[in-house]
Amino acid sequence: MSIKKSRNEDEYFAKLDAELIKTTRAMETAKAKEAERRLHHMKCPKDGYDLVTTELHGVQIDFCAHCSGFWLDAGELAEIIKSEQSGVLGRVFVDIRAALARARAKSQAQQ
Repeated sequence: MSIKKSRNEDEYFAKLDAELIKTTRAMETAKAKEAERRLHHMKCPKDGYDLVTTELHGVQIDFCAHCSGFWLDAGELAEIIKSEQSGVLGRVFVDIRAALARARAKSQAQQ
């Protein structure tokens, strides 16, 4: 006595397998992205050394002891400018922010 599979049964298991494969791939992709994020978290974008968090005028910035670079998160430059508005450092940061805005506008215009 042989048992014959129906076409609907084959389709059902094929769909189930496809969904399982899709879910597994999504989970593996998410794991890989998280592992890559952890690998680069608090690393200097220039040379890959560890960043140290330090404080400048009440704002926490990330500093690389190897290349002496410092890295600011969103909004931190504006906070430093507010605290140093009248000083030389404030004018330098205003110029930096203006140059970054021009570069951003230029790159958006080219796209």
